[in-house]
Amino acid sequence: MMIEVLKSKLHCVKVTDANLHYMGSITIDEDLMDAAGMVAGEKVQVVDNNNGERFETYIIKGERGSGCICLNGAAARKVLVGDTIIVISYALMDFEEAKSFQPRVVFPENNRVK
Repeated sequence: MMIEVLKSKLHCVKVTDANLHYMGSITIDEDLMDAAGMVAGEKVQVVDNNNGERFETYIIKGERGSGCICLNGAAARKVLVGDTIIVISYALMDFEEAKSFQPRVVFPENNRVK
C-alpha cells in the first residue's frame, strides 16, 4: 500500500512579492529549495497563516540567496506581500517506509537558511 506523507516544508517564510500577471506558480529562493529538498516543477501546498488560505501550485526556482517567495498568477490573489506562509511538499511511499521516514522541516530566519 502506498500512502502520501509529508516530505518537506518551509515553515513560516514571508511573501516578498505577488505577481498577478505571470503564469501560476510560487517562486522560491534556490537556497531554501535546496534546504527543504524541493525541486523546480514540484507540486506544493501553500498555507497562509495570516488569512487561512490553502492552495496548491508548483515551484519555480528563484535567485539563490535572494530570500524570494513570490506567488504568481491566480495565487497572487490569495496572499499579501508580508504574509507568513508554510510551503509543504508530500511524497508517495510504501506504508512500511513511511513509518521510519524523516521529513525535512526548515525554519528560515528572514527567508534565509540558518
